[in-house]
Amino acid sequence: MVAPTDSKSRIQDIPISGRTKKRTTGIVGLNLLLDGGFPEGTLVMIYGTPLAGVDLAAVQFWKAEGGEEGTYFMNDGDVDVGMIDASEMHPEMYLTQMAGSRIVVDSLSAIVVKYGIDGALKFLRLAREEMKKRGANLMFIVYTGIHTPMEMTKLMRAADVVIEYNTTIQQSEIERTLAVHKIKDAAAPQRLLPFIITDKGIEASTTSRVV
Repeated sequence: MVAPTDSKSRIQDIPISGRTKKRTTGIVGLNLLLDGGFPEGTLVMIYGTPLAGVDLAAVQFWKAEGGEEGTYFMNDGDVDVGMIDASEMHPEMYLTQMAGSRIVVDSLSAIVVKYGIDGALKFLRLAREEMKKRGANLMFIVYTGIHTPMEMTKLMRAADVVIEYNTTIQQSEIERTLAVHKIKDAAAPQRLLPFIITDKGIEASTTSRVV
């Protein structure tokens, strides 16, 4: 019989050096909400409509300052400078092309449509092993409105961090917010983070709103 442990003392005994390392999200307000950024070695799912800003969030993560190299796989949109044209690549081929610590798949929705949910989940399992090994992060975009509820559930379960980007119209104004629904081994913030889209990308508020 295993003796019960004192959870309070166990938490207090964790050394500062043992805390999870974080990687900047590329968005200042989101970094503050996540207490520093994304935990290293995790899979990050961002989802929303094509107009919600998910593509901008992915590019900002990929290009975030800090001198870290990254890889952006574009399979369903225009390929900009520095991105890899993955429109004809099987998802398992992505693994051999991943360089650096900031990996983006734009989008995983395209992989689900072309290779099925099982093919997408297999890719995520292999990618998780690689990210853990390297202490890197993989961000993948999922678009709402094209997947079944079961597919969305499976993708969310496969991710370590899940963030929703939402756009609503309030009277005569467009209101944009993001919500962090899941963080592996941590409590998700119980707040919405307002943001705007500018010519420089996403700018999130440094103060969040309780929901």
